[in-house]
Amino acid sequence: MLEKLFGFDRNVTRVRTEVLAGITTFLTMAYILAVNPNILSATGMDKGALFTTTVIASAFATLLMAFYAKLPFGLAPGMGLNAFFAYMVCLTLGYSWQFALTAVLLEGIIFILLTVTNLREKIVDALPVTLKNAIGAGIGLFIAFLGLQNAGIIVNNDATLISLGDITSGSALLGMIGLLITSVLLIRRVRGALLFGILLTTLIGIPMGLTKLDGIVSAPPSIEPIFFQFQWEHIFTKEMVIVVFTFLFVDMFDTIGTLVGVTTKAGMVDKDGRIPRLKQAFLVDAIGTTVGAMLGTSTITTFVESASGVGEGGRSGLTSFVTAVCFLLALFLAPFFLAVPGAATAPVLILVGLMMMSSVKKVDFTDYSEAIPAFICIVFMPLAYSISDGIVLGLISYVLLNVCCGNFRKLSIGMYILSAIFVLKFFSVPLKSRQININQTIPEKGKN
Repeated sequence: MLEKLFGFDRNVTRVRTEVLAGITTFLTMAYILAVNPNILSATGMDKGALFTTTVIASAFATLLMAFYAKLPFGLAPGMGLNAFFAYMVCLTLGYSWQFALTAVLLEGIIFILLTVTNLREKIVDALPVTLKNAIGAGIGLFIAFLGLQNAGIIVNNDATLISLGDITSGSALLGMIGLLITSVLLIRRVRGALLFGILLTTLIGIPMGLTKLDGIVSAPPSIEPIFFQFQWEHIFTKEMVIVVFTFLFVDMFDTIGTLVGVTTKAGMVDKDGRIPRLKQAFLVDAIGTTVGAMLGTSTITTFVESASGVGEGGRSGLTSFVTAVCFLLALFLAPFFLAVPGAATAPVLILVGLMMMSSVKKVDFTDYSEAIPAFICIVFMPLAYSISDGIVLGLISYVLLNVCCGNFRKLSIGMYILSAIFVLKFFSVPLKSRQININQTIPEKGKN
């Protein structure tokens, strides 16, 4: 029965091991239940509805991974993608959250088509490995920067653009305390370190007046305010094409990087280095994103934190099934997760940014034709406050530098096509829409 449902193999693992692995994966992912509503509510979306939707979408996609792909991976709204949704598409470019949800829906549908036709792998092959690694690192810096701002550790300064905030009081102090606590838990390899860091920091925020706790258990808030909220009139505009492409691009490499990294580390690849049931995993990711958009959340993706469950011995869909059950049980803890202040989730954003920076080790900094485009991609994401601009400038610079230096063999037809599309994307967005007032894009410090 278990073998048929989840691909469970008694010669490889045990039921007890799979259950513990599933719980471990949930503990390392559960911070998303506090972070995702905090980030997306900055767009005007209902925070209570976002919590419920985050739980349901995560549980649905993870159950699909369990029964269809039969792999031990958890899925939820992706970090970086939710930040792009809120801070770039809505608060910087000025589009409504309904517009952004429509883009996510279209992305999911396109992903389904790309997966079914096997084009997803071909698109990935068109990009240089250097930029694939740089994108992860750049997004890591961007996420960490958001965390520092959300806590008020980094603030606006008219003279220098940004500067250090008052870290001796208020939300900035709580953020620093949370960063210390969560870092210690990570260093000591405590399971669920990110979640426990949020919990402890939230409790510390009570006597500081930053945490307003009105209970722990209740019926889940309704998702009606954000359910199936789309703007169909914009689907054929160039603005929609640009946003959809960026969602598509970032999600593609986030998912591929996670699947390749986790399965390779766990020894789950075959002798030729291929990942078992990879197409099914891609399809789960695509369907999860589509359904998530209907429910009212940003792009669903496979979480790299799944490595924690795999590290505990999880090898089948039973692990992801247990993770999904844990998500559903958390559905009745809305009052607690919604009471978590931004300063308590900020340390997680900072440390997740650190984890995503690890891919920079794979960039060859001795070869300037590789290093310069990678550096441009990485540094422009936080400094231009745009994931998409970092990707655009990284690929364009990669193609231009290698063309100018005569390194034509390093460039494929796909690279030329993508760089041409990116040039059109870059010049199609008015310059004034790229100019960002940090005080406008980041919610008031210390507020939920």
